[in-house]
Amino acid sequence: MVTGWQILGPTAEIKAWADAALPVAKAALAASRDPLRCGGTWAVGLDLLPNDAAGRVGGVDLPWGDLGLAPEPLHKAQLSTIHAGYPQPSTEESASAYAFRLNRDAAHLDGLLPIGPERHRMVKEPHAWILGLPLNVSDAAPLVVWEGSHLILQAALHKALSPHPPETWGDVDVTQAYADARRRIFDTCPRIELPTRPGSATLLHRLTLHGVAPWVASAKAPPEGRIIAYFRPVMSSVQDWLTQP
Repeated sequence: MVTGWQILGPTAEIKAWADAALPVAKAALAASRDPLRCGGTWAVGLDLLPNDAAGRVGGVDLPWGDLGLAPEPLHKAQLSTIHAGYPQPSTEESASAYAFRLNRDAAHLDGLLPIGPERHRMVKEPHAWILGLPLNVSDAAPLVVWEGSHLILQAALHKALSPHPPETWGDVDVTQAYADARRRIFDTCPRIELPTRPGSATLLHRLTLHGVAPWVASAKAPPEGRIIAYFRPVMSSVQDWLTQP
């Protein structure tokens, strides 16, 4: 995946899965007790869709063949749901963090988590890939990617981690290497918005820098907000995450 991202479909099978998942997702979001973030404009929705380990939901199988992926055990999908006005300032986020969300789409690398009181960045969730499946029709707050960013991040993180034994890579602080790589990405990689519709899907390389575009005034979305279901199965090791294609 040279670009670090790919649009799959549209196909009738992916659309059938999204149509089956939507009412289940709406019910799960309505029943969730997790507070909305970003001033009430974002439901994170982690592990909220009650799909089975094969991705089946609402009686419909996940169409692995249409997605070009080999079946593997899945977690319950995240239901990332964006509402009108995203993002808004909130007490849970510093002014600088809010500005980064607003101006840089909260660009991040999945699996690189802030650890401890100093919030050192470490690879704690080495995902195999990132698959986004839109569940409803909306042009609001699309996924954003930086094309080719996975190559820069792979090289930067490998340089930071290679002096250490591979079995310890998940415990190594890569904060500075990540920050430097991200600045280079912003300077050199095209920023691309990827709006999609139910029936299509977005597949990202696991090391692709990505985020969410702010909601614009002209955007259209249904009352429940823009919903995308995300799957991110975890790999067996950080070494595989960093060194495999």
